[in-house]
Formats: sequence, structure tokens, C-alpha cells
Amino acid sequence: MLCHYLCFSWESYQILENYQPRSSIFPSVLDYTDCPYSWPFCRQPLYAGAMPVIFNATILNGMGVIGYVETPPTWHPYDEVGNLLSIHFTYSDVIWPWTGYLALHMQIKDEGAQFSGLIEGNVTLNVYSPSPPREKGPRSSTCVLYLKLKVVPTPPRSKRILWDQYHNIKYPPGYIPRDSLDVRNDILDWHGDHLHTNFHIMYNMLRDAGYYVETLGSPLTCFDASHYGALLMVDLEDEYFKEEIQKLRDDVVNGGLGIAVFAEWYNVDSMVKMRFFDDNTRSWWTPVTGGANIPALNELLAPLGIAFGDKILNGDFSINGEQSHYASGTDIIKFPEGGYLHSFEFQDNSESGATQNILSASGMTKVSPILGLAEVGKGRVAAYGDSNCLDGSHMVTNCYWLLRKILDFTNRNVKDPVLFSDSAKTSKPLHEEESQLPLRRTDVNFSSYSSVVGKDLICHHDTRFEVWGTKGYGIHQLLTGRNRKRYSTIDMVNDLNNTMIEFNVEVDEATTHKGSGNYSGLVDRNKSRNSIDFLGLLNNDEV
Repeated sequence: MLCHYLCFSWESYQILENYQPRSSIFPSVLDYTDCPYSWPFCRQPLYAGAMPVIFNATILNGMGVIGYVETPPTWHPYDEVGNLLSIHFTYSDVIWPWTGYLALHMQIKDEGAQFSGLIEGNVTLNVYSPSPPREKGPRSSTCVLYLKLKVVPTPPRSKRILWDQYHNIKYPPGYIPRDSLDVRNDILDWHGDHLHTNFHIMYNMLRDAGYYVETLGSPLTCFDASHYGALLMVDLEDEYFKEEIQKLRDDVVNGGLGIAVFAEWYNVDSMVKMRFFDDNTRSWWTPVTGGANIPALNELLAPLGIAFGDKILNGDFSINGEQSHYASGTDIIKFPEGGYLHSFEFQDNSESGATQNILSASGMTKVSPILGLAEVGKGRVAAYGDSNCLDGSHMVTNCYWLLRKILDFTNRNVKDPVLFSDSAKTSKPLHEEESQLPLRRTDVNFSSYSSVVGKDLICHHDTRFEVWGTKGYGIHQLLTGRNRKRYSTIDMVNDLNNTMIEFNVEVDEATTHKGSGNYSGLVDRNKSRNSIDFLGLLNNDEV
């Protein structure tokens, strides 16, 4: 035992004795042909017109506790096809202590729309550190990151899906309650709600089905809807800019975009009951919204004639032999005429619903609509009141089969005979008075948690390079100046252009971001967030 220890110590000494101080990048390789090690990057190739793929690496500086990036990173392709790759960099100007970051934002140029093959090359970065005692001049080193990227021709619109990540409130700062209230050991929605975390099984399923899935981490004005068959909106908690609401309406009605919405429970009375005192932070925690932000979703979907309610529904149901579990989902209370609406018998576990059930002589269950599909203008919309069947965290049964059928409809107008049966077709609009729609909490300062409330509409680093630091596509043409358009709130019974709403939007100048290597139009996404308290907690009652 002693010999083993001494030998190990001697080997360690020899390594340190022979070590030449240098800097390096970890990981040093991004290889799209190396699966599953390079998952999720290896799961989907690059192609022209896609949102940039962002790869984050760590700069390790062994030359000193502090270091500096001497020159911006550079891309060195192995051959001419490497020039089809466009890379923008963000990185640490100062590397301290010992480490920094390097982020690659990669997209294929338009001239590579038909290219199929591999792109290989190196990204190099020069780092220097001040000289230590007894050395002359600073230490310097060159870091190398090897790239091997798979590229395919741009897929057709019907095969492309855009995942809305921007309107998911990240954990922390706020108390965002769990999606399934039956789960007692997870009180917070802290699993990421991302394609590469608790939705990774769904992501792999979509890739296996031949779909290309991209992520949008910016407002809905920051993507070109003509490139995508469907916008996938799952378990979203944030608000929406008015420009987003108007653009999405236009994208669907006039642009033919499909939307698939998977909502969650929302009930103010139940949220109030979930308030508790946390011993660690010695403060009161109260939910800032429900499993999803239904009032915000209803505003977004209002021009399409769709709204969700405030029930908390639980139970099992079956569609064409497919058994599913509805876990703390909500109901649909508005839907357009001519759409297809599916209702099932569930138990209402909301505070108001429980009271009604106790007083009711008809029992504890009630038939509620939970799934709707409709054609709206040139586009197609699907709404479902629960996302737990897509979430791998606490799934009882999956509904991937339903998602595939929904995408067949939204992307290619393929109508499943069961989902689009005559018995499910609505002869008149499902309607609820505006006063009966779920309301926002008035006792919560939502701006502390939101990327929308109190913030500027801006396209961030994860969007196409041409809209970085702007308000997005078509804002000047659609909403300002002489070319200002007027948009309608859709009356599904009459005409699509009855009620006109006008919005005036001023486009701000993009601010610059010092950390950009090749681009100056970047915006600091953390603007206006300096006021967030520890964990963003509300009702801080110190004891």
C-alpha cells in the first residue's frame, strides 16, 4: 500500500516537473459523426436557413490565475467547402480565475442549401498571461478546437419544427410550481423544460420520425415563419410582447404556419393554497404562475379564437385504443366553429372545482374538452391542455402518438380519421364570456421573473445572424411607417378581418456586446435583471 502511494506521488511529481504551462479548450473536439458521445449535436446535422447551433467550450489557462484573449478566435477550414460555414464567437476577454468560456454560433451560408457532406477544420484562440516572477515576458499559448460537422440540404418546410424556449421561465429565480400536482417530491418545475433535458425522449422521437427540430430562445418576431411547418409551444410560463401576438396571428392566417400548443394547469385559488415558508431562505414562497401561464397563452391565442380555462383535470382516457393519462391538465373554453373538439370525463381537482363537486349531486367527474384542432386562415392550430405526457420527468403515459398526428395535421394537413371524425366537429363556436377567463395574479411582481415584462423586445444570440440586436423580421414593414399593417382579432363566425387593431412600434438601435468576436450587434440579455432578489422570492418576511 505504501509502495503504491509513493509510486503514485512520484508519477504526479514527474508530471508537474515536466509540465509546460499552456492554455487549452475543453472539449477539444466537436464531432458530429461521434454518437452518442457528441449528443445532442450529432443527432441533427446542420443545414442552411436553420437557427444557429451554439456550442459552449471552456478555456483552461494553465499559465496563470489570470489570462487574456490576445486576438479574436479564427476559423481555419481544411478545404473549400469549409467556407460554407459561418461562425460568430462570444468569449471571455479576461480569463479569471484559471478558466473562461468560448461560445461558437454556427450556421450554414445560403449558398450551401444543397450541400451534403462533412465540414472539417480548426478554431484557434491565442491566450497570454502576465509573466510570473523570474520569467521574462508574458506567457502565451494557442488553443485549438477541432470541428467535424455534418451538413445536409435544407429540408422542406413540412419537416421543420421550431421549439419555443424563450417563453419558458428558467429555474431559478422564481417559484414555478410543478406541472403534475400528483407528484409530491418535486415542488418546483426545475428540470429545464428543454429539448435536451426532460424533453430529450420527445426530441429523439421527432428526429426518428424525420423531423428537424430547432430552438428559438428569442421572441416570436425573431424567426421567419415561411421556413417552418409548425411552432411547438409546450409548458410555457412567460408573457408575450404585443408584437409577438400580432406577428403570430399573421404567420398563421396569412403565412400558413402551424401551431401545436401543449398547456398546463392554472388556478389562482390553488396557487394561493400552495404558498409555504422556506426555512433555508427564511421567506415565504408563493407561485408566480401555474404550471403554465394560461392568461398569457389566452392573449396569444385570442386572435385565433382559442382559450384555455382554469380547471385542474385528472383522469385516464382513450382515443382509438391509445390509453392516455391526463395529469393536472386544463380545459378548453373557447374554440372556433368548424374545428374538431374532443371531450372526456375527468375529475376537477382545482380549489373552485372541488367546492363545486362537493356541492354537486352529479358526482365528482365532469366531461371537459381538452383537445382541439382547427384550420385558421392558411394555417392550422392544435391545442391540448396537458404537457406531462411529453415530459420525461414524471410521465405516466406518453402521448408521442398524439404529437405525431398533430404534426401530420399542422405541417402537412394530413387529417387522422379519428381526430377529425364528424362527431368531433363543432357546429358552433365554443364560447366563454371574457369575464370568465382565468385572470393573472395581482399580488405578484412578474417582471422579476419574466423575459418580457419590463424588458425590451430584442433578438438574441440564438437567432439568425441577420436579426441579431434587432426587433426581428418584418417589424418595420408590418408595424411602423407607411407600410403599417392592421391586424384583426378573428371572428370565426363571420370574416377574418372584422375587428381591426393597430399597433405602433418603434425600433430601437441595437446595443453592442463587447464579447463578440465577429459581430457588434449583440445585446446583453441580463439587462434590467439586477433587481432580482435571492432566488427571486416574493413576500420576504424575515423572522
